[in-house]
Amino acid sequence: MANIKRIDGKTGVSFQITVTQGRDINGRQVRHYKTWKPEGRMTERQMQKAVERAAADFEREIEQGYQTDNRQTFSEYARYVIGLKRTAGAKEKTLNHYEYLLSRCDQAIGHLRLCDIRPQHLNLFYQNLQEEGVRQGRNRAAAKVDLGAYLRKRKITREALAEKAGVSATTITTACRMQPILESKAEQISAALGEKTKALFTIEQDKTPLSAKTVAEYHRFIHTVMQQAEDELLIPYNPAAKATPPKVGKSKPDFYEPDTVAAILDAAEQEPIKWKTMLHLFLITGRRREDICGLKWDKIDFENGIVCIDTALLYLPKLGIYESTTKTENTTFLPLPKETMQLLREYRVWYNELRLKNGDCWQNSGFLFVKSDGAPIHPDSFAGWLRKFTKRHDLPHLHPHGFRHTNASMLIGNGVDVVTVANRLGHADVSTTLDIYSHAINEAKAKASETLADVMLRRKKA
Repeated sequence: MANIKRIDGKTGVSFQITVTQGRDINGRQVRHYKTWKPEGRMTERQMQKAVERAAADFEREIEQGYQTDNRQTFSEYARYVIGLKRTAGAKEKTLNHYEYLLSRCDQAIGHLRLCDIRPQHLNLFYQNLQEEGVRQGRNRAAAKVDLGAYLRKRKITREALAEKAGVSATTITTACRMQPILESKAEQISAALGEKTKALFTIEQDKTPLSAKTVAEYHRFIHTVMQQAEDELLIPYNPAAKATPPKVGKSKPDFYEPDTVAAILDAAEQEPIKWKTMLHLFLITGRRREDICGLKWDKIDFENGIVCIDTALLYLPKLGIYESTTKTENTTFLPLPKETMQLLREYRVWYNELRLKNGDCWQNSGFLFVKSDGAPIHPDSFAGWLRKFTKRHDLPHLHPHGFRHTNASMLIGNGVDVVTVANRLGHADVSTTLDIYSHAINEAKAKASETLADVMLRRKKA
């Protein structure tokens, strides 16, 4: 039976609830304590009933093996969970994303104690995220001076500025063209140049609400944090599991028709061999951008025509360009067509010539795709080149991930089983492949039905 003690203090009335639970190994009684304060104005009778209910709930929590933590806020506990994920070996990219999401969660629910968070708090937060003007750090900034001329006058290269500012070379190029970049990137560039942001850039407010997909990311993060709290018996249930996040519509992945692919490959013949080879590998392997950028020479078996994919090349402002495992941490051995292997042999000749040309200045990184000095390229480099490539050859808008979707759709459409496709793409679970490429699978099923009909039902009469 819980013991209730009334305390009349300077700040008002409070109650100390004590629950005794057996004895420890030394024979001393084990006691659990909780302080309860009435909310709003209550009569003595209302107050007594409320504290009795609180005492009964507290006693039941102790009996069931958990005790709500009345001190830790969501912000405090979320940082603890991120630390746990780091210790468990979570990828830096994932941890960085968690920290980004937490920055907005801090403003809305960060001050709330774990035990006080209810589904309604989360639902209101999700609604707020979908209101106009809620975007944080997504304002756009366009250079109001000729940034290229400014850099030439100060004898600063774009590459040097990118490294000093902690942004990609593509971002610097975009800014020099006086095209919009993120306000946060403009601030980094201005700070690196020792200038105020408003002196170099014009800021445009972004009032568009967050998409349902983005809101769902916040929900998943909160769910992860609160689930850990439930698992550690700090709360009786996960409020995120009972919240109502917005539904995310299923979008059909972008892919390119065979005629477009043919036009892309024809245009690539006129491009430098580095970018031509990179484009070819995107189409043939269907791998993610970071996987292609992470390819190494020692992982290519020229004799048997096989490439081993187990490394990813990523970028984070606080880390720069860094090497990691693939997204699913799987190792994939992909057989490559003879045409691809021949292109890789030609590219190797060009690569070795570049290495000899640079001599002692060469950085022996081991990566296939490098800068002129042998250092690994920025993962965003291909996207920047692709934009220029499409303009030069009057091609439709192309995106690196579109090649991945094209690869998968073509394989499924031509009868390759989903398990094989999932392995080639580097999906951890076949269900992911089934979900993303359901359109291609349904088309393949329809094609199979028509084939059966042609063979069995539409036979021409003799």
